[in-house]
Amino acid sequence: MSNPVALITGCSSGIGQALAQVCLDQGYIVYATARNPDSLSPLTARGAIAVTLDVNDAEQVAACSERIRSEAGRLDLLVNNAGYGAMGPVLDADRETLLQQFNTNVFAPLELVRAHADLLREAGGLIVNMGSVSGVTTTPFSGVYCASKAALHALSDALRLELAPFGIKVLTVQPGAIASEFGNNASAAITMADESWFKPWEKAVQARARASQNAKSTSARDFALELMDYINKPLRPETALIGSGARSLVRLKRWLPTSILDAQLRKRFKLDRLLS
Repeated sequence: MSNPVALITGCSSGIGQALAQVCLDQGYIVYATARNPDSLSPLTARGAIAVTLDVNDAEQVAACSERIRSEAGRLDLLVNNAGYGAMGPVLDADRETLLQQFNTNVFAPLELVRAHADLLREAGGLIVNMGSVSGVTTTPFSGVYCASKAALHALSDALRLELAPFGIKVLTVQPGAIASEFGNNASAAITMADESWFKPWEKAVQARARASQNAKSTSARDFALELMDYINKPLRPETALIGSGARSLVRLKRWLPTSILDAQLRKRFKLDRLLS
């Protein structure tokens, strides 16, 4: 049997790059994607195949699929890892912000699945969709991001059910706090109107953008190793909670009365009073 083939999006840094390294360690032929192929040099130095891919570019998605079909002829693992985090008050999120968030986190993964479905069916492959605990437990100043991940979770559930007769498996991953560039990128993507009601909460918005980047954050390497354990299991759960705080945040949503959870979150983000 030939080496298994993996396609991983968003490999320029963080989770994507770490997972690609672990896949290479385990003998995968890895197609690693990024918008800037120069960022993939640590992976290509080890034999990964670099693919220039903006997941929102339909032509590049189609070209990626055709390349894998012509060069490898199979696809055992598709990891929809590329993501975008727009932070800020929901009231300040204009239509462009909403579309950018949902295009990258919801519509793009679905397009990647569509484009590679035949290859996955032929190999009896696995789709890994990178959701988030934020798609389970919504927090202030990240509502649009949380909504996009909740939507991805729902699509993953539907795909898992619908693709089962064709031998394609689906794993939804809900990471907690993982050390990566996400905090810096989210900080750069804060949406706040000039006349926003929430200007007095600007520091709280910035803190939410950086929330996943702290001393307790799980390293991308440790995250990738744990995820690979799930990928390698012939019997695996439908959802994998990995990383610092993942299980505790989901438990809060599941077991705490909403009124109590709301009160805790309002207090944490200083929404329990009007600031001036």
